[in-house]
Amino acid sequence: MIAFIDEHRALHGVEPICRVLPIAPSTYHAHAARRADPGKLPARIRRDITLGTEIRRVYEANFRVYGVRKVWRQLLRDGVAVARCTVARLMRAMGLRGVVRGKTIRTTISDAAAPCPLDRVNRQFKAPRPNALWVSDFTYVATWAGFVYVAFVDAFARRIVGWRVSRTAHAGFVLDALEQALHERRPVRGSGLVHHSDRGVQYVSIKYTERLAAAGIEPSVGSIGDSGACPRAGKAGPGGQCPRRNHRRPLQSRADPSAQPLAQLRSGRVRHPRLGRLVQ
Repeated sequence: MIAFIDEHRALHGVEPICRVLPIAPSTYHAHAARRADPGKLPARIRRDITLGTEIRRVYEANFRVYGVRKVWRQLLRDGVAVARCTVARLMRAMGLRGVVRGKTIRTTISDAAAPCPLDRVNRQFKAPRPNALWVSDFTYVATWAGFVYVAFVDAFARRIVGWRVSRTAHAGFVLDALEQALHERRPVRGSGLVHHSDRGVQYVSIKYTERLAAAGIEPSVGSIGDSGACPRAGKAGPGGQCPRRNHRRPLQSRADPSAQPLAQLRSGRVRHPRLGRLVQ
């Protein structure tokens, strides 16, 4: 709007244009005065300009690889008192972002044309008894040989009752995780067990839905990534409580013993970051 007035003020004048546009002449003149004299800018804008210069200095000095966290910590080391959220806001406005190691992995690929069951959970991930609610999802884990996908099924006791490791995200490997869960828990047919997942094509495939029907399990499908809202499922991915050997290096391959589920390797010894207590 200010640029439009600047472009046409010589022909029509400021006041006639402001009578048509939803802007007061005083507002336009205030903006013009700030452009002519930066000292009249608000204190926050002046500080943003100063911080933007410091952020770009740190970003360029570190080969344009630093993200928000490292830029923020470097500014603090340099004696620049600034909040992390401010650094994130200014870097986003300046179009600066750190280098992400590896490539982006997309796990949930939905098909809008595929029929989906109703959402019977409505993000209420609570169960009064075992074999009342299973939450199924899969994530990826970094290895020396590349990424592997880990499928799991969460139950009442927050235990991983079914899991599989695969190099491909096909429907067969999540079906194998379901088969293991059925063998492990042996739910009674017609007991009201609800199986909840997101809208990934693996979970709404014909084979998977037919297996759920054969086992007498009620399917429930939420939105994309909805299974991640479960406190256990949401932290079972990379950077969370994923089945890695340690936080210093990735797994070697699918055959690495650390690729076994967290429930088997660290049962009863993992403190959940959100629940604040030990989970199995």
